Amino acid sequence: MIDRETALKRIEELQSLIRYHNRRYYQLDDPEISDGEYDRLMRNLSDLEYQFPDLISPDSPTHRVGAAPLEKFNTFRHFTPMLSLANAFSDKDILDFHERIKRFLDRRNDVRFILEPKLDGVAVNLIYEHGILTVGSTRGDGTIGEDVTQNLKTIQAIPLVIPASTAREPDVSTQHPVPERIEVRGEVYIEIESFKTLNHRRLSEGEPVFANPRNAAAGSLRQLDSKVTARRPLAIFCYAVGEVRGMSFKSHWKVLQTLSQWGFQINTQIRPAENINDCIRYFHQMNEMRSNLPYEIDGVVIKVDDLSLQDKLGAVSRNPRWAIACKFPATQEITEIEDILIQVGRTGVLTPVALMKPVRLGGVMVSRATLHNLDEILKKDIRIGDAVIVQRAGDVIPEVVKVIVSRRSGAEKIFNMPARCPECGSEVVRLEGEAAHRCIGMACPAQIKERIRHFSSRGAMDIEGLGDKLVSQLVDAGLINDPADLYFLKSENLLTLERMAEKSAGNLLKAIARSKNPPLEKFLFALGIRHVGERIARILSHTFQTLDRIIPLSVDELMAVRDIGPEVSGSITRFFHESANRMVIEKLKTAGVMPREAESASDRSLSLSGKSFVFTGTLVHLSRSEARQIVESLGGSWSEAVTKKIDYIVAGESPGSKLQKAQAAGITILDEKGFLSLTGRD
Repeated sequence: MIDRETALKRIEELQSLIRYHNRRYYQLDDPEISDGEYDRLMRNLSDLEYQFPDLISPDSPTHRVGAAPLEKFNTFRHFTPMLSLANAFSDKDILDFHERIKRFLDRRNDVRFILEPKLDGVAVNLIYEHGILTVGSTRGDGTIGEDVTQNLKTIQAIPLVIPASTAREPDVSTQHPVPERIEVRGEVYIEIESFKTLNHRRLSEGEPVFANPRNAAAGSLRQLDSKVTARRPLAIFCYAVGEVRGMSFKSHWKVLQTLSQWGFQINTQIRPAENINDCIRYFHQMNEMRSNLPYEIDGVVIKVDDLSLQDKLGAVSRNPRWAIACKFPATQEITEIEDILIQVGRTGVLTPVALMKPVRLGGVMVSRATLHNLDEILKKDIRIGDAVIVQRAGDVIPEVVKVIVSRRSGAEKIFNMPARCPECGSEVVRLEGEAAHRCIGMACPAQIKERIRHFSSRGAMDIEGLGDKLVSQLVDAGLINDPADLYFLKSENLLTLERMAEKSAGNLLKAIARSKNPPLEKFLFALGIRHVGERIARILSHTFQTLDRIIPLSVDELMAVRDIGPEVSGSITRFFHESANRMVIEKLKTAGVMPREAESASDRSLSLSGKSFVFTGTLVHLSRSEARQIVESLGGSWSEAVTKKIDYIVAGESPGSKLQKAQAAGITILDEKGFLSLTGRD
């Protein structure tokens, strides 16, 4: 039995890992682990939280779905949450799901189910007001998604208007009224042959190819220019509804029939099932025929048909009790690891990659597989020269499952993680509690684009006009090799870039010049020091006032500051002790970049010292980030969760359930005007 202290440490480690991989998968469309490995992480976390329920944090990934939306799109709050599904991997898991349903409903007789293929695509939510498509969004974190309406409108299979009547149903008695409002849920995907054609075209045009159909669909939906999306072969199957006003349904089957009659595409492989044995047979049948389908699926979904029973069953944590996703086993083959290479990612993470003898998996030739990190290599005892079982987990990312030890000859070589970055030679560190090894070099070529994007972002140096595309152009042209090079750019350098006019070059150089005297906290944040976000940067700046006082600080001196622990202080000292980083800072000084001295914390008004806030709803005059900064600047703190320790809840427009919880707990409630008055901003 695991002890409480060990459990807490493992829970925090798992939560951190899952949040990271949620971002890789849902936001960046660039996952680093297989679906199987992710499922295991989530299952491990769920098991530990079940054993130690008092250790469950309000922001645990088991309470959430996916990741937060990208900043480049407007956000949209779903009227009803888009929940994720619990996973099943075997007949026994399906039978256990069935028993849980019967036990919860206290009934012996069976329930009717609806069976659906589980497409490997992108979940979306379509909002129709009085029959007109008004908003289309991604699932996001299950509550708030990205508004991609214009891109979704380019998909021919999505009706722009729900017809008041339809030729498919000539009998007036079978007509369905157009609801006042309805959320239609669907999965956007790209068919396999269309995906191949798309990649072939991109290859011929010198563009990078997509890794798989899901990545292609996700990337297409996230285009800022909807004309680009319109050229992509996107398709959609609709599978459910959320909020419905102005009409009602009794069964999920009737929902699907009605959507079909309105012109929405419904998967032809969807079937009703009268008992759980039918569900198991369908699971195996779809697994056998998956390779013959024109689109990729990674399992099937089983749903209770009766909507009143769905309401009774409700949801637990992040999953509805009335549905389950049954995952197919991954395809496996045996091959040999010829070498282990190091790949440095754009955030500085060193990822070991197995170079293997090519092997065909799921119809694709595979010669590389991620080994994730050194812990994974040691755990599986993977060596160069080993015969291994490899699989495309979730039919996407190749991974090494296990070593076939019996085939070892004794000539295999143990892999060691390098102490210096293979890209730039800077120190490689592994922080306590993390599995990843990282390069901390500020000018590392593998990281430079990402570091410059961060350096110039709004919360950092705020260099207007320096977008992702221009950063890539500058780096690719060899005009900048570190953030300091931005301040040595000249007009004649910029005019060599494609589509760069003299006026645009002048505006960019002015924006760069305007950024030379930022507040110290923004400069510290811009440096991209691991674990130094805007809050820690603010604490550092108001505690020490100048950069020159911060650079030589020791771990002990930093740990003496409130809210700065050993992990953060170690990261700060390592960053400033790295010679390559100090060279960039000196180069910035030479260019005239001089952060403004910060006001001492002791000189600032701390009128909210000891007070804690929660924000809910939309603020009109402030962003939520700005409101939180005001609270921190006055000595207060904020939280995502409503607890007995909260002093104030600030309710903006369309507040959520947090307002009701605060009212029940007797917490002081402020509107935005009251908050501005309390903080002296009125």
